[in-house]
Amino acid sequence: MDIELARTFLEIVSTGSFIKAADRLHVAQTTVSARVRLLEQQLGRPLFVRNKAGASLTPAGEQFLRYAPTFVQLWQRAKQQVAVPEGHRAVLTVGSEVSLWQPLLVEWVRMMRRSHPDIALRVHVDVPQDLITHVAAGLVDIAIMYAPQHRPGLEIDLLIEEELVLVTTDLRTYRANDPRYVHVEWGPDFSLHHAVSFPDITPSLVANLGPLGLNYVLLEGGSGYFRMHAVQPHLASGKLHLVPGAPRFSFPVYAAHSTNVEATTLGAALTVLRAVAKAEVE
Repeated sequence: MDIELARTFLEIVSTGSFIKAADRLHVAQTTVSARVRLLEQQLGRPLFVRNKAGASLTPAGEQFLRYAPTFVQLWQRAKQQVAVPEGHRAVLTVGSEVSLWQPLLVEWVRMMRRSHPDIALRVHVDVPQDLITHVAAGLVDIAIMYAPQHRPGLEIDLLIEEELVLVTTDLRTYRANDPRYVHVEWGPDFSLHHAVSFPDITPSLVANLGPLGLNYVLLEGGSGYFRMHAVQPHLASGKLHLVPGAPRFSFPVYAAHSTNVEATTLGAALTVLRAVAKAEVE
């Protein structure tokens, strides 16, 4: 079976739509439809019911969903293992969200190169939606993320409990409805808790990347919610100050990985990741 057929099937399941799957795969909708027809012909059963709301799985589609991730991941794994550099026993591809590459991902790479020099590394930084899709497709072995979406064939492990704290560059001028407040979009859970805690705040500056918001506040002054581990050096230097009495929000970091990664290689990578994460909070 053509692996692209299984990959297309999984994208439709993930997005719930032939149109959205076509956008994600960067192909025409007619191509997606043609692939599904061919796959249904090969399996001898219809896989989707299409309606105005999108596409839902038939009973046969539900059964095929149990196997499709394995097909795609094993093919990607085979391609990677064939391309193992000389002198190495395996290749491992690890991705992370942009705001997690420093220091977590950088320290992981350093420790892996020292402790497991026989494992070749490929490091990938991307947005959350694409990261989890790449893990599900077997393109990325492990993704370090804040709120990974559950997909068939994936396992998700807690790495570290981050904390989001409210900081300001000037405690003397800070007030509850700070006009220089920078609102970082840390995800739906944060947005919900933030709205409950600060119902009257309507920020005039919103950023979807933590490091961007933090750098702006450090350069221009103001306040905002940021990762405790990111602001600690600036708290120590006096550039930032914790706002007394402000609520803090939990922000856990996870490692999402395929169930088909070779066990010894996966175990080594996760052991080092946990060690790096533990060192960060100590």
